[in-house]
Amino acid sequence: MTRQKAKGPSQRQLKVGELIRHALSDILTRGELMDEVIERHTITVPEVKMSPDLKLATAYVMPLGGTEVREVVDHLQKHAKFFRGELAKRVELRYMPEIRFRRDASFETSQRIDEILASPEVTRDLDED
Repeated sequence: MTRQKAKGPSQRQLKVGELIRHALSDILTRGELMDEVIERHTITVPEVKMSPDLKLATAYVMPLGGTEVREVVDHLQKHAKFFRGELAKRVELRYMPEIRFRRDASFETSQRIDEILASPEVTRDLDED
């Protein structure tokens, strides 16, 4: 029995993800969607991950300031068909993937790493070298 190494995303997945990320950011920046909750926030799209078959795009989003995250994600998801239609006009793909919106946790992760690195135990260990 051979072990397969976990593969990362293909170049095609990365490229399509970036195209969709830029187009989503453009749609959100221009305020093309009329939704009270979404209009109240400036929303960042740090990453879009594509499924291997390119039929599903998961967009990780975060409103600036980190307020009303759940509500913003729910409203974006509610308008997923609108976004899919707008993306089809902007991104040339044979098949436009289904769009899912998820909360981006990378900000909290990086903040937690910074807290660990700044902790007295870590700084003490670093100072001993």
